Amino acid sequence: MADNQQIARGGTTPVKELYISRQRPDADAGHARRTLVRIDDDGIVQYVDAHSDAVCGFDPQELTGQRLSVLAASGEDDPLNPVHEDRFDDGQSVRLTLRHKEGFYFTALVTVRVAVGDADEPVQATITPRGNTPLDPRLLNVAEGAGQLGVWQLDVQSNRITWSDGLYRLFDLRPGTPIAPEHALYYFQDQQQRVRALFRRCVRAGRDFSCDLDILTDRQRLRPVRLTGRALYTGERITAVAGTLVDLSERLSQRAARTEAEQILHGMMAVTDDLVMAVDPSMQVLAVNQRMADRFEETFGLRPHPGTSLNELLTDFPNERRLAQRLWERAMEREQFTVEMPLSRNTENLPVYEFRYQRLHDRHGHVLGALHLARDISDQRSVSDSVDYMNRHDPMTGLLNRRELLRRLKRALEQQASDGPSHALLYIDLDHVSRFNDTAGAGACDRYLRELTGMLSGCIRQRDTLARVAGDKFAVILDRCRREEVRRVADNLLIQIRDFRFEWQGEELHTSASGGLVPFSGAEPTASADELLALAADLCQTAKDAGRDRIHVHQHGGVALPESEAQQRLASLQACVRENRIGLMIQSMRPIASATWGEHVEVLARLDDGSDEPWLPNDFLPVAERFDLARDIDRRVIGKTMDWLTDQPLLEPRLKTCCFNLSLASVLDDSFPTFVRESLSPLRFAPECFCFEVREGDATQYPDAVTLFCDAMHEIGCRVALDGAGASVQSYSLAARLPVDVIKLDESIMRGVDNDPVQQVMVDALHRIAETAGKTTVAPFIESDDTLRRMRTMGIHFGQGYRLAPPRPISDLAPVHPGGPGEGRRQRTNSAPSG
Repeated sequence: MADNQQIARGGTTPVKELYISRQRPDADAGHARRTLVRIDDDGIVQYVDAHSDAVCGFDPQELTGQRLSVLAASGEDDPLNPVHEDRFDDGQSVRLTLRHKEGFYFTALVTVRVAVGDADEPVQATITPRGNTPLDPRLLNVAEGAGQLGVWQLDVQSNRITWSDGLYRLFDLRPGTPIAPEHALYYFQDQQQRVRALFRRCVRAGRDFSCDLDILTDRQRLRPVRLTGRALYTGERITAVAGTLVDLSERLSQRAARTEAEQILHGMMAVTDDLVMAVDPSMQVLAVNQRMADRFEETFGLRPHPGTSLNELLTDFPNERRLAQRLWERAMEREQFTVEMPLSRNTENLPVYEFRYQRLHDRHGHVLGALHLARDISDQRSVSDSVDYMNRHDPMTGLLNRRELLRRLKRALEQQASDGPSHALLYIDLDHVSRFNDTAGAGACDRYLRELTGMLSGCIRQRDTLARVAGDKFAVILDRCRREEVRRVADNLLIQIRDFRFEWQGEELHTSASGGLVPFSGAEPTASADELLALAADLCQTAKDAGRDRIHVHQHGGVALPESEAQQRLASLQACVRENRIGLMIQSMRPIASATWGEHVEVLARLDDGSDEPWLPNDFLPVAERFDLARDIDRRVIGKTMDWLTDQPLLEPRLKTCCFNLSLASVLDDSFPTFVRESLSPLRFAPECFCFEVREGDATQYPDAVTLFCDAMHEIGCRVALDGAGASVQSYSLAARLPVDVIKLDESIMRGVDNDPVQQVMVDALHRIAETAGKTTVAPFIESDDTLRRMRTMGIHFGQGYRLAPPRPISDLAPVHPGGPGEGRRQRTNSAPSG
């Protein structure tokens, strides 16, 4: 059964089985207690045997479905840490410190029992009935843990009962504890005679039974259960009775919590003038007060009642149905949020309500549904705040206007501390909205924008700011949002716009959007509010010029260029990227500690802007990162390299390492690993040939995101390098704990290393850390014989620099054609890039 868990993927399920033995000072290794754990290649526990309680205090069902790292005392003690792989591969045990469920730590020996690899090729799979095949006890253990039940069987002739581990757990007994049937009946307290009668009727008359009872467990806990049984026949004679004991605690608790919540809702609804409605996750109405029912019926012509489907009630109002669906789904995901809107935009001059959404959950955190309280705020807008409201809001959509956005943006800039959380400004420009009036008639565009902004208001947090700055242009201030999250939030908003559908007079209107994103914080020099908004608008325009339906992100740092020069370089850069005028160079990395056969190279990009000399990375990267073109350049360089390697099958045995420099945008891009996987699929080269370099500064600023990136690349089979190690004091901890494969030293630490004792100590320390962690070291910028000798003395694995090999065209890698040297030279000449 375990070998058929991933039929959709095909091949053998990626599985690793580990023995975890608990070592005690007063016992020798031969008497150590041990448990068997099976994990998949993501580190998720799939199976644990019954000894896990004795070893680490966790029941098997508690560990199943969790990451194995939950047992580790630290990252270094994680059994899946790459540092331990070599010893596991050699069949050795690894001594680690693990955490017991009770909170104390203990020493354990971890040994790999068996590892089964994954298969890339799809296989044929079939589903057949189990028939009389004995049930795998591991499957039974998983089923009982998921269903909170146990299975029992009574042999009529011997009067002997057998039951599964699940029943032991229901009675709070350790699996395998000796227990007699009469002893088991004691747990049913005053229901013993009833249970005996059920068994007798089933044995004598074959009458099935099911009844709800309470048991008092061995730990004196009262537990509601359901006991079921049925007769098993051999021919016409009853030979056994079998059934289940199911724990009802959780479902009864949920039912009680739901009843309690409904009572609170009904009491609250009776004393408020607000419009109150509660729905469950399937959009069924749980409760609704009379004022809400009356207003709903007046607006839509149908009256909601508990048990009715909100989606069915709004069948004839597709726009309102989709908006309600999005808002309620958002309410199930968040604790609470607020939006201001009318109950429907199908009719003009309807009152405006402040909808306060609140999630409902039981005491265990399970989501029961959500409710909203809607309060009419039309009078507040029209009387007390009319002038102020009009000054701060857009009259058509009800959003904040440009003036109020700039005021709040200025306040965000002034109130920030240098060590405070980051903010971000997102500028959104809808694509091709003007065509709506041509396709759907006058007024369609305004109605579309009102519905769209209502949806977007429910997609952002209450403390964020959404404003309309021009006709089809909007801006969002993301308040206190970490930089690694702002791109994800911005991408989600563009997805919501792309997926939004609006029906108008038989036409379905939808479009996409382009965006410019500017993160900012008090730790960096920041422009004024007007300049920040202008910068976001410029980034948005570059996104539209690059093809629309995308976001360009501003990256801080680098050389500050005057705006005119930056725009001029941007135009040239966009032309180079659009026309794919990217040349490929390589620079070799030579082994200096010991001889190694094969080519180890780093791919370098050159852009052809039409001048005499190509653009070097230092020329175009500041502009590319500022206007979020670096990610596109990364992909084009990688794609062009892969295309060239596809035409060089004879190079496959010789190419051992091919490195690419990555921008921060690519490292933070969740879709980048998928792009790499798809790029590698047609190649004959092994994935481990390819290495992707992450800058040390990016790893320092986003350690969690870089760790996730490393894990994703390792899952593909590629390697990751930490580039620029030694540029800061954080380099030493990063080199030790980041799951990278290569440590590449920084130029600053290499400068003068041949005669500076301090630099030599720093290089030696990094090399020792890397070597201890099983990582390879590379020393770049080797420009002299003295530096080369010093690196060789220290044991650095690879060197790079003009002393060893200058940059050269990638075509020089092409192997000599079997037809002879002349043909090989012609091949290399024809393969030379245009740049």
